[in-house]
Amino acid sequence: MRPNSKPEPLKMARNYFSKIFSHSPFTAMQEHMDIVDQCVHQLTPFFKAVLKQDHAAAKEVYKEIRKLENKADALKKKLRLQMPKGLFMPVARRDLLELLLVQDQAANQAKDISGLITGRKMIFPEQLGKLLPDFVKRCENASRKAHKVINQLDELVEAGFVGREVKVVASIINELDVIEKDTDKLQIKIRAVLLKAEKDLPPVDVMFYYKVIEGIGEVADISQRIGSRVELLLAK
Repeated sequence: MRPNSKPEPLKMARNYFSKIFSHSPFTAMQEHMDIVDQCVHQLTPFFKAVLKQDHAAAKEVYKEIRKLENKADALKKKLRLQMPKGLFMPVARRDLLELLLVQDQAANQAKDISGLITGRKMIFPEQLGKLLPDFVKRCENASRKAHKVINQLDELVEAGFVGREVKVVASIINELDVIEKDTDKLQIKIRAVLLKAEKDLPPVDVMFYYKVIEGIGEVADISQRIGSRVELLLAK
């Protein structure tokens, strides 16, 4: 092997992924998470329209959420189908694909929540309407932190999963855990408010209100799971 030449397996891996994903599977993961985060952050304008009972505007935002979710899903399938087995990588193929699956769940969740509300043209009681925006925003914050974690993958690989980059990622994951705990507290508060109002609301509506509240909170839970998956990579 000539001096300064790269090990052949690594060269092959980089050449392969450069043809498919421009740079590497880690870049593809970051591109996917970027789309996912955009999708999740459409929930704020969506709920803004819903709480104003502007169903036409909410439907337009839902279309954008669905478009972004489809885009994320297409990239996920491309990565899953075209990542060969036995390829030399610093991270196991299975671990990378499991992380990708969790990322995709966040976009799916945003689509499911907005789709349910749009389909039923849901109107939220004032008590809930006052609390939902902050809850949604905090869940979006969790997604943004998860996005930040994924954006560190390249640096982690270059550093060999040791040193300063590990500490940076660990710090972001700790912040993500704090945000997820905040969303749990907000969810408990909102459910308590709904419990008090139940007797004055149609039972079917109450059932769907609980479903929406749980679904919003799941966005933060999924974001935390993304951080946990990266943490497992660090442990390995």
